[in-house]
Amino acid sequence: MENQKRSSIVMFLISMRAVLWGFLGVRKRSGQDADMASVTFVHIVLAGILSAIIFMTILLFIVKAVVSN
Repeated sequence: MENQKRSSIVMFLISMRAVLWGFLGVRKRSGQDADMASVTFVHIVLAGILSAIIFMTILLFIVKAVVSN
């Protein structure tokens, strides 16, 4: 049970890495193929939603900091 839970966390982190590379828009084809072979659709969707929320929050803080000055 513990090993399966750890494996799921590792797979989610691999999905996060793939999504972050996607946000940057630069990725080698071999790295992309390796990630797509090892991650699940659910992990990619969750990682994408989480990354988008974090990105929007950072942008909001930047805008608030600029506007408040």
